[in-house]
Amino acid sequence: MKNVLLFICFIASAQLVSAQKVNTETSSVEWIGKKITGQHNGTIKLQSGELAMTDGVLSGGSFVIDMSSIAVTDLSGGGAEKLKGHLMSDDFFSTEAHPTATLVITEVNKAGLRDELMVKGDLTIKGITKPISFPVLMDGDKATADILVDRTHYDIKYGSGSFFDNLGDKAIDNDFSLKVNLDIRTL
Repeated sequence: MKNVLLFICFIASAQLVSAQKVNTETSSVEWIGKKITGQHNGTIKLQSGELAMTDGVLSGGSFVIDMSSIAVTDLSGGGAEKLKGHLMSDDFFSTEAHPTATLVITEVNKAGLRDELMVKGDLTIKGITKPISFPVLMDGDKATADILVDRTHYDIKYGSGSFFDNLGDKAIDNDFSLKVNLDIRTL
């Protein structure tokens, strides 16, 4: 009888952990890069993604980003192709040598709002891994995040006023932003 009670107490205190697969077809990642004279924006695709949920609350996860899928949406024709090629070059993301980037969630804490969480993780771009933190809003089977990334932490210095003088109106902000909309489903 004592063993049965111990087992029941153990089961009652156990946390329910489940994996939530990210639907890469219906999820989206939009990027924005700014410069002195304006900005450019586009999209990039998730290759794969999975979130860990503990008792229905985000507790971890990992993502692989397909760097070769960079698209420019604010330009058309030759202008879009030229910028895409430049972003994929060694001046920026070196996609031939580094076809993917990754994000591994290492810590999740409750934030101010009811469904808002503060996420910490390790972001790897061009083979360089740096810690990053950002808020995530969970809403049922959807998750959204606005992530600000300092590109110079990943050896992307092209056009940075922090590293080059006399750029004038050719200077590019060190930070770029990612607006992430995830569609998740239970595995």
